[in-house]
Amino acid sequence: MTKMQIGVVIQPRCADYQQIRAAWATAESLGVDSIFVWDHFFPPFDEPAAGVANFECWTLLAAMAEATRRARIGPLVSCVPFRNPNLIADLARTVDHISAGRLVLGLGPGWFEYEFAEYGFEFKNAGQRLADFEAALGVIRARLARLSPLPLQRPVPLMIGSKGERVGLRIVAEYADIWHAPVEFAQLEPLSRVLDEWCRKQGRDPGSIQRWTGLPNASVGRADDYRALGFTQLILDITGPDYDFGPLTELLAWRDSL
Repeated sequence: MTKMQIGVVIQPRCADYQQIRAAWATAESLGVDSIFVWDHFFPPFDEPAAGVANFECWTLLAAMAEATRRARIGPLVSCVPFRNPNLIADLARTVDHISAGRLVLGLGPGWFEYEFAEYGFEFKNAGQRLADFEAALGVIRARLARLSPLPLQRPVPLMIGSKGERVGLRIVAEYADIWHAPVEFAQLEPLSRVLDEWCRKQGRDPGSIQRWTGLPNASVGRADDYRALGFTQLILDITGPDYDFGPLTELLAWRDSL
């Protein structure tokens, strides 16, 4: 069975930059395989008008690339409608170089309507967002191949977060190296079967797509169940300012015992 990996989302919520940076250092010293940051202008689980502290994704990723040495880094996931797709490719290439080839390019079509409106981005319906997202993937791929210098990783690993059976997982099957499943445990197996079927329709080996998912802190004891379904990276969310690494330490001990 494929070696398990453990990731962590260090949420840039309610914390200042030095606290966030210290959390990256702690996570890497504990031995995580990946460190991620969300791409939100407002913390999505707080009342937006409350003024909860938050920082921009790609600026933090550039800093994270310089502040860490070993763990893979990336956005989980970067909202494509927030930026020109050619710019996304250039941001990704630059962070890939700063990190010495450790970037995982996580992308998604976006969902949090409030931040679209606050920052002046049109919030289209789900079908239109997915169509625009797929078109942007082609632009990003093409731009990555034309930049000078090219990314260090060729290709940069592409992770797509999606749970849509009819369109989203088809896009994953066509473009992604990694599927991030943003769903509860009960949905993982049926959606994984849907992805397998989309891969077969496109003549792609389903095993060529890594499968990663978030693991709620309360479910750390169920990590074996996720592993049995073929998910090879489990990702915890940790929020500031008092970053609690207890569940992460427990999960890393489980990984190391395998």
